[in-house]
Amino acid sequence: MNQIAIHLVVDDPDTAAAWYAEVLGAEQTGRVPLPDGRPLTVELRIGATVVAVAGQWPDRGLRTPAAMGGTPAAFHLAVPDVDATYARAIAAGATDFEAPQDAFWGDRTAQFLDPSGHRWAVDRHLRDVPADEVAAHVAAMFG
Repeated sequence: MNQIAIHLVVDDPDTAAAWYAEVLGAEQTGRVPLPDGRPLTVELRIGATVVAVAGQWPDRGLRTPAAMGGTPAAFHLAVPDVDATYARAIAAGATDFEAPQDAFWGDRTAQFLDPSGHRWAVDRHLRDVPADEVAAHVAAMFG
């Protein structure tokens, strides 16, 4: 497990696990079943990161970002092909947040919301950008 464990509340753990496998290449590494056989959690590995997904329990305060109206956080994932990953996500039901683009900080990047409303940014490093060049872009954007 990583130093920070990620636990995502999703609409349905099995459906989410399949979605993350299809779109992000996640591999299921474990699961904790409820007495009725449904999963309490499904543990996934995305690259070197362990992610647990669990269904909503509104009476316990566990709701998806979509149920709460959005999320302020984004998960960044390095991928070999931003455009292909983004296209896979959109085809699998993700919502566009930011189309693929070459960003001023030197990455090819795109963002989407998964079906439960979690925001994912997929990135591929293109070039190292000097700090003064990044600062100039930020000043132009927010100056």
